[in-house]
Amino acid sequence: MSITVFTHARIIDPSRGMDEIGAVIVDGGTIAAAGESVLNQGTPDGAKVVHCHGKAIIPGLVDGRVFVGEPGAEHRETIASASVAAAAGGVTSIVMMPDTNPVIDDVALVEFVLRAARDTASVNVYPAAAVTKGLQGREMTEFGLLREAGAVAFTEGRHTIANALVMRRALTYARDFGAVIAHETQDADLAGSGVMNEGLYASWLGLSGIPREAEAIPLERDLMLARLTRGAYHAAKISTAMSAQAIARAKADGANVTAGVSINHLALNDNDVGEYRTFFKLSPPLRAEEDRIAAIEALREGVIDIIVSSHDPQDVDTKRLPFADAADDAIGLETLLAVALRLHHNGDVPLIRLIGAMSTTPARLFGLPGGSLAQGAPADLAVIDLDAPWVVREADIRSRSKNTCFESARLQGKVLQTMVGGRTVFEERGGE
Repeated sequence: MSITVFTHARIIDPSRGMDEIGAVIVDGGTIAAAGESVLNQGTPDGAKVVHCHGKAIIPGLVDGRVFVGEPGAEHRETIASASVAAAAGGVTSIVMMPDTNPVIDDVALVEFVLRAARDTASVNVYPAAAVTKGLQGREMTEFGLLREAGAVAFTEGRHTIANALVMRRALTYARDFGAVIAHETQDADLAGSGVMNEGLYASWLGLSGIPREAEAIPLERDLMLARLTRGAYHAAKISTAMSAQAIARAKADGANVTAGVSINHLALNDNDVGEYRTFFKLSPPLRAEEDRIAAIEALREGVIDIIVSSHDPQDVDTKRLPFADAADDAIGLETLLAVALRLHHNGDVPLIRLIGAMSTTPARLFGLPGGSLAQGAPADLAVIDLDAPWVVREADIRSRSKNTCFESARLQGKVLQTMVGGRTVFEERGGE
């Protein structure tokens, strides 16, 4: 087995609270050692030595919310193309949502995803299964069989379960099988025909708004049910200050709850919609600046546990339409890390907390290997230049769809190399 030694690197390992200059030894597919002490251990015979010149090494990112077109919409994104985009963004593991055609709601579809990932993907792909058949919110799927087949979580993807009894049963069954329910909340009736955040700016644009309460009301219901059932509940993508407050209260009560936030809601607000820019039409919608600031604060304090890209490829046929008719959401695998690093460079969130929210914590939340540089951990890592500037250009995007919120954005922090299981799956052209 080949041995690679990354020396004189800034090692950031949230799983051990480590941020120090040292070395990382990769032996085959695992981490043999990582830390300051490794600098004094010498170099194994025949090892390939990479001098990092102070560049950072972090655990490979674990993206807990990724939509892929395969099966059914391969023209938007395949498992293979998503994995290429992920590797370029330092993401070594993705949790794939069940919103496909057909829906990932039975064992055969879970096995299909795992088989396709094994054959075509350059990163780890973990399928999440639907909570209900066909994402219809009525009849529950076979949790036990799906779990056994390899589903790492249960979720309705873009959909919200309206029936409280179904949600109660889902949380109960998930608890019994040691699984987590990841749920995005939006009251369909309260949201109505809304297409962006309700507020003054929506009024100026003449667009119908979605109130913050449309997210918070079903979330409060879910948190009550999580307390009742003692099931593991994950608020997949919150976007408002009141949602963060609700999560904080539930955690204080001892409920088994966690929360995620999309990188878009940490970096953007509803003013970014500008003059009907459909690439900024998201679900939940971009909120007011005070909600964005509240989300950053909640992340810093640990109320929000993880950051996700919410990567959702859409093609020109669904995005370049009048704002009200355009599809929601955006891609984000390639820009997740660099956009998140804005919070580090601005001094908003400590670097180790930021990296942990995208690696160690989601790996722990979904029971996945990785998210650590500890001895014996899988050699899933990324070498990054924290300060390298770059500009997002459509021509450079590796995803099949190009619906990014960050076209022409100037970012700071670039992935130089990504390893999955000790194998280099991405290396920056001209990088070290």
